[in-house]
Amino acid sequence: MKEFEELEKTIKYSFKDKGLLSKALTHKSYKKPYSNERLEFLGDAVLNLVVGEYLYKKFPDSNEGELSKMRAGLVNEASFQVLANSIELGRFILLSSSEERNKGRQKASILSDAFEAIMGAVYLESGIDVVRKISLDLIEQEYKNISLDYLLQDYKTSLQEITQALFAEIPEYKLEKETGPDHQKNFEVSIWIDGKTYGSATGKSKKIAQQAVAKIALNKINHGQ
Repeated sequence: MKEFEELEKTIKYSFKDKGLLSKALTHKSYKKPYSNERLEFLGDAVLNLVVGEYLYKKFPDSNEGELSKMRAGLVNEASFQVLANSIELGRFILLSSSEERNKGRQKASILSDAFEAIMGAVYLESGIDVVRKISLDLIEQEYKNISLDYLLQDYKTSLQEITQALFAEIPEYKLEKETGPDHQKNFEVSIWIDGKTYGSATGKSKKIAQQAVAKIALNKINHGQ
């Protein structure tokens, strides 16, 4: 599919099965009998393994708790949104007209899910070594000064310090919804500062979701948005 060739060039990978690529880019709102949700599920698992292995080798003196926190700093909605934006993934996602009007191409959840789905599709077609090459190249490109201190940043604390200085108030985190069974819940949290929302993010716990959305808000404030 010619419309996706530019994306393939950017990630330096050409899909043999163009239908698989199309599925990975199809949001559930799009009028198709399929979506990228299953590929997103697979991509999430593969990226957890790839990033876990990467951190294990890169930080040989870190203990299990530190490695888990560092992985959470890279394998989350906010981080995958950064990686998705680095390859301009939003341009290629197939969305419904209503989601398009709601600025779906800029939503952290949609971008993150599509990135995971693309990695899931690459895994199915070419295996984990190719996913490792693509994803780690992007991570090292976007996080050039990757370090233990950087990955263990407390985004909520950093954001609170900035908002107190700029707005004389602290951010408000709102739980928007919970999904999934009790043993595998996902929490969606939005963040409000000075009466304005700066986005939302999901996580496997409220704390993870709050850290992810704090990171999104930090990026927006730092870029004057």
